[in-house]
Amino acid sequence: MSVDIFEKCMEFHTVDDLKNAGVYPYFRRVESQQGPETIVDGSKKVVVCSNNYLGLASHPKVIEASAEAAKKYGTSGTGSRFLNGTSDLHEKVERKFAKLVGKEAAILFTTGHHSNLGALQALVGKGEVYITDKLDHASIIDGCRLSFGGEMARFRHNDMADLERVLKKNEGKAMLIVVDGIFSMEGDIANLPEITALAKKYNAGLYVDEAHSLGVIGENGSGTGSYFNMQKDVDVVMATASKSLASIGGFIASGAKIIDYIKHIARPMIFTASLPPACVGAIDAALDLMAAEPERREKLTSTAEKMKKEFKLLGYDTNHSQSPIIPLTVGSDMVAFKMWKMLFDEGVFASPVVTPAVPEGHAIIRTSYMATHTDDHLSFILDKFSKVGKALGVI
Repeated sequence: MSVDIFEKCMEFHTVDDLKNAGVYPYFRRVESQQGPETIVDGSKKVVVCSNNYLGLASHPKVIEASAEAAKKYGTSGTGSRFLNGTSDLHEKVERKFAKLVGKEAAILFTTGHHSNLGALQALVGKGEVYITDKLDHASIIDGCRLSFGGEMARFRHNDMADLERVLKKNEGKAMLIVVDGIFSMEGDIANLPEITALAKKYNAGLYVDEAHSLGVIGENGSGTGSYFNMQKDVDVVMATASKSLASIGGFIASGAKIIDYIKHIARPMIFTASLPPACVGAIDAALDLMAAEPERREKLTSTAEKMKKEFKLLGYDTNHSQSPIIPLTVGSDMVAFKMWKMLFDEGVFASPVVTPAVPEGHAIIRTSYMATHTDDHLSFILDKFSKVGKALGVI
């Protein structure tokens, strides 16, 4: 007799166990705009888990541009970019993004996840190798796995000696090094100067995912390549629109021939409906505001520096954060869940990150900050983390 395909679903008890313990943290119901404060499950919370780094998701000009795009183009592109879903608005934001990151051309996918799936699947094939940091985002790993015969070799996080070991082992093959600019859980920055030097030494291509660095670092917020003054050395730039750009979608930028190749080979580009006009309109306005209001980025940087300093003074381990993403190591998975619940009850909306996303015994509360957090918000957050951290023996 065949085994029931749904048996594993019936035996999945993790969610029930967490709910029964009163510490289930996922799929919380948000009932208002997501700024520094929002309504979650009927009560106001100070948000410390958002990727809305520049605070543009509720900016009047972004909302207006989104509404105007929907009025002009309707609610849907009604097809894939490949066929009938490309508008002049899509092309406009692609030109803006390419110019921002110093590349000849760009293509806008429907999500950031799709952009990594599509570009990576297209760029590496049989007999060729992806060289990935072990802490690269899941969408990078998924894109590598979708390759038509490409291999994946991984190196220890930001470990340049290990990267060279992997490159040397695969010497003679076509190779593409793929790294996050700012790592989404750790908050540290890729060692781009040394990665670039090794890429040149071993004739490897370089692909940088700027999802969490766009709008945060670099000239005009253009990301890690610009931050190190090495944008010309990055062959392919990826970035999402779901963070600093206050919308959804994902860009790939590179040389014109490379982009043309990806446009015609990447399966998510060909088989997914195009990004809706309202979302593209929001991106258009956010790109303009990101350039016009550098004070947002300056405020974000000063906030991140203040919070890292204050968390360390409280006794928290902030790992190696170099960005507005500040992970706080708290111990076991259950401690992280309990801490999330206690913070939530105190009015702070944070994110627990547990195994397998982090090593066992090294669960974190991931905090992230916005340019629109006020000093009062920051003081409130620190007060609650002090209270809860002491109650649980984390600090």
